[in-house]
Amino acid sequence: MKKIVKIISFVFFYIWEVILSNFRVAYDILTPRHRMNPGIIALPLEEHTDLELMAIFNLITMTPGTLSLEISPDRKFLYIHAMYVKNPDVLRNELKNKIEKRILEIFR
Repeated sequence: MKKIVKIISFVFFYIWEVILSNFRVAYDILTPRHRMNPGIIALPLEEHTDLELMAIFNLITMTPGTLSLEISPDRKFLYIHAMYVKNPDVLRNELKNKIEKRILEIFR
């Protein structure tokens, strides 16, 4: 029962994140001043199964403004292109705490 609650909670969380990201990207495109600060970051990964890696990779790619590029051959880093990278450490922490941590809670 706890897993079902976590899955439902994650679905609502992710839908909310997608909505916010859509508005942020749309606002930036429709206004004359661009606030984009694109960059590529390396997100350190914990040990994951193939299914967990696929979920993290795809969820990051499906969020507007971010794109998963590649997983390092040793599976320790996920390279991500983001449209808004003001502080790479803050972005890494957000992705680890929001996406990776929640995926681990669902799959483990």
